[in-house]
Amino acid sequence: MNPPELTLPPERKALSRILRRYVFSLDHKTVGIQYLFLSLFSVCIGMGLSWIMRIHVAWDSARIWGLGHFSSTGAPGGYMTPEYYLSFLTLHGTLMVFFVLTTAPQNAFGSYFLPLQIGAREMAFPVLNLLSFWTTVVALGVLLATLFVGDGPPTSGWTAYPPLSALGGEAGPGLATGQTLWVVAIGIFCVGSMMSAVNFIATFIDSRCEGMSLLRLPLTCWAWFITAILILLSFAVLLAAVILLFLDRTAGTSFFVPGNLLVSGKLEAHGGGSPLLWQHLFWFFGHPEVYIAILPGFGIVSHLLACFSRKPVLGYRLILGCMLAIGFLSFAVWGHHMFVSGMSPFSGFLFSIPTIVISLPSTIIVLLWLGMIWGGKLQFSTPMMFCLGFISTFITGGLSGVLLAHPAIDSYLHATYFVVAHLHMVMGVSALFGIFAATYFWFPKMFGRKLSERMGMLHFGLTFLGVYCIFMPMHVLGMGGSPRRYAMLSDDFLRSTISLHRFITVAALVTGGVQLIFLFNFFWSIFRGEKSGANPWSCTSLEWTASSPPPAFNFAGEMPTVRHGAYEYRDSGNERDFVMQSDAQNVESEE
Repeated sequence: MNPPELTLPPERKALSRILRRYVFSLDHKTVGIQYLFLSLFSVCIGMGLSWIMRIHVAWDSARIWGLGHFSSTGAPGGYMTPEYYLSFLTLHGTLMVFFVLTTAPQNAFGSYFLPLQIGAREMAFPVLNLLSFWTTVVALGVLLATLFVGDGPPTSGWTAYPPLSALGGEAGPGLATGQTLWVVAIGIFCVGSMMSAVNFIATFIDSRCEGMSLLRLPLTCWAWFITAILILLSFAVLLAAVILLFLDRTAGTSFFVPGNLLVSGKLEAHGGGSPLLWQHLFWFFGHPEVYIAILPGFGIVSHLLACFSRKPVLGYRLILGCMLAIGFLSFAVWGHHMFVSGMSPFSGFLFSIPTIVISLPSTIIVLLWLGMIWGGKLQFSTPMMFCLGFISTFITGGLSGVLLAHPAIDSYLHATYFVVAHLHMVMGVSALFGIFAATYFWFPKMFGRKLSERMGMLHFGLTFLGVYCIFMPMHVLGMGGSPRRYAMLSDDFLRSTISLHRFITVAALVTGGVQLIFLFNFFWSIFRGEKSGANPWSCTSLEWTASSPPPAFNFAGEMPTVRHGAYEYRDSGNERDFVMQSDAQNVESEE
């Protein structure tokens, strides 16, 4: 006798459908949108933290309204202490590096568009895709919990250098529960990122549709694939490092705690480890992380420049080879972050060579981008403008990086605002411009409506001007010896820099406020934006053959067959100047 079937009330069935569709969905498109909103939430918090830090640096005696509610000890009466400043610095760096620059370009857009661009129904492992997202959510929750524990967020910076981060509460504020939660959050994030990377690699290799050979793939797919390999290799090292750091903090081990260490008048009982071991492990992850943030942007910019120049990609194989070279060389340059750690001059010289060499493939890619623009039928839409902004900020930040590649110059500039400017221009602003370009370009496909071009242009123009007003003066501060991480400009030689710091702060506040234009445009357009057709940009890749937004399993049951390359734009004298990858037209292939 069969057991009776369990029937749910209608309201329970409706709730179950909502949860399966919007919360615990196995659809890669839903997961990609979830990653996008997680990154959007994280960047808003990270930007808010940076505002508070900039206000405190520019006006160190100012009372910041509401801050005392977060921590009566870190900001008594709304007046920020130097330790609480370092706590905000730690959270800002961690949120932006891990939960924005790593998550948005790779997991958000990659999860959504990799299966569409290779002609697949779904990611190779849909359940793993779901698990990787919710693991990342847990990591974010654990990190933000540091704001509400007794000793507050950690003060060790986003790099968490030991012995400061390895000892516990006796080392200072924020280094007890807050630091432990930081370590746990990063460990969880590593697990989620590696699960996602495995899924990307398997999908790229095994799920391509008929006719989609490797050299017919859009460069975005190659960028996501290379980035996934970097994530898998580098985050595994970081995971091992944070496990060892967790053991130092909780189990009495001494991987990173040196011997005979005196803290607050007390000799540490355990010792014999090496703080430099953490630096080697962290920066072995840390420099590939720069390219984890920027390589998806390389693919996005290459893809969009071809579309909005109405020209084939110039040097497809060369751009691909350069991206592969960058990925390989990124594991050979971690030592340039440690020029001031006491390494021998010979070691510094050895690390400076690949640091210079890795700039060559980046330079080649930029020159190919400029060649692609030259002579094209340029369409100055908002995505195109952010691509041009990406090129500008990447060149600007890259030029300052060439200086930091030399140990003698880096020894002077390492602890100054020069490095802050370089890091933000290359890894921060350029990557964010790539994210903005992708958002404006793919928004019609994701939500079936267009973003406002007028608001988009205003957003780009003010943001582009703003970031140069923020970070170019920081180069001047750095060359003048202004140290980073200082909460107050109390030394005599720093008082003369206050006016420039205040200019930077005002520029940061205005530029941050400009992002409200983007937020309004984004959420208003989801519901009220102009409806989009299947291919509003007249692009060639497979995602534009599906409806906007795409249905479940992407192609309504009819899997595409690829017959052409990804960038077949040409002036044929007809109204249509492009060939879709799945078109049956008899045209000369670009392969």
